[in-house]
Amino acid sequence: MSLVFIVGERVLCYHGPLIYEAKVLKSEVWDESNTKTAVVGPHFFVHYKGWKQTWDEWVPVQRLLKYNEANVALQKALMSQASAAASSSTGASKGKSTSGATGTAGTGTGRARKDGRGMKRGREEDESSRRPEMKLTVPEVLKVQLVDDWEAVTKNNQLVSLPRKPNVLEILQEFKDYVIKMACLSRTHSLRDPELILPTIISGLQVYFDRSLGANLLYRFERPQYAEIRKTYVTGPKVIVGQEKDMSAIYGAEHLLRMLVSLPQMIASSTMDAESVGLVKDYVNELLVFLVHERNRLFLSEYESSSLQYQNISRS
Repeated sequence: MSLVFIVGERVLCYHGPLIYEAKVLKSEVWDESNTKTAVVGPHFFVHYKGWKQTWDEWVPVQRLLKYNEANVALQKALMSQASAAASSSTGASKGKSTSGATGTAGTGTGRARKDGRGMKRGREEDESSRRPEMKLTVPEVLKVQLVDDWEAVTKNNQLVSLPRKPNVLEILQEFKDYVIKMACLSRTHSLRDPELILPTIISGLQVYFDRSLGANLLYRFERPQYAEIRKTYVTGPKVIVGQEKDMSAIYGAEHLLRMLVSLPQMIASSTMDAESVGLVKDYVNELLVFLVHERNRLFLSEYESSSLQYQNISRS
């Protein structure tokens, strides 16, 4: 099978809503027997120009673009849109600040202190107020699911059976197919440019999940299970180098839902502009609706009971 991109090639690669210059370091074709992420097909290991090597990653062919005039123009257009949105937000805040300072100049109540004390706090508050908020509409049935999930793990000493089927990667792919199908059937759908934007949204959600699971999405009682899963699929002596699995290929809807309701806090600490946050919000709200429709199939009806030995380990 001939690959579209070759090792050493200069390319453009989607990362989040923007496009960055990168270089292909390795290429592989993954099938069911050797896929690292449960996604099959051509994959490329890329290094982003100007980024640390810790950001090097395997990406599917769908995230890569040829480095040519048309795609560079697309890259610049996306960058310009992001910069314009950020500048617009900054300009509005500055205008408001300037107006307030002018109105209070005579009394001195709005004057900055000459020694600079208090200015850092003011800048931090100003930056925080400019960050776009992401408000999700979580359906009641999913709120109940979250409560049941919490009680099963923290009160009943139960665990989600792993690996899950379908896993997070498969659920996101199903959601992608669902949105594309709905877009084809209805011209009045509310999601913006799904065929263009959806692959980036799906990729971003997967990255968020894989990077946040161990740090933010687990209850303490689940950590021994997580350690064992990593030993089995990532770090253990029986794991073949290059065939490690992402956690999105192991965990399922239960932990995906935990991540989705945590997204507003994650986004608040990011540098995403208002337009990008709005796009993510719209698609995540639609994903929540999809989870409601498919909840009987996607969520476990019963969690597995843990052994006494496991319970003792979790308390140590």
